[in-house]
Amino acid sequence: MILKEIINMPPVKRGKQGLSDADDEEEDYRKRRDRNNEAVKKSRFKSKQKTQETFTRVSKLKAENQMLEEKVKTLTKDLQFLKDLFMEYASNSQNPKFQGIDLDKLLADIPDDKDTKPGKSSH
Repeated sequence: MILKEIINMPPVKRGKQGLSDADDEEEDYRKRRDRNNEAVKKSRFKSKQKTQETFTRVSKLKAENQMLEEKVKTLTKDLQFLKDLFMEYASNSQNPKFQGIDLDKLLADIPDDKDTKPGKSSH
């Protein structure tokens, strides 16, 4: 009779909260997958955010570069105008300060418009 009682006994539940080993493994696997899915979402979000920040920075730097190039053009024109004005004044002046001075050589040390273009060096 004891044998009959043992055979009819319900199975012994093991592990957490009465789950079998297979259920434990499946639950662990599901937790790992959920954590991994969250990590992937976070990583992709950060990657997109960094890409957007890079595009924003590139746009800002392009605009700043364009503004600086315009400023260089304006200053180059101003410099040429002042050089021409000075040459006109000095060549027509009776002022003894300008006697014996090679004005062309003096102004040759100041870069012209063609020397300030991108990719050119003044030396």
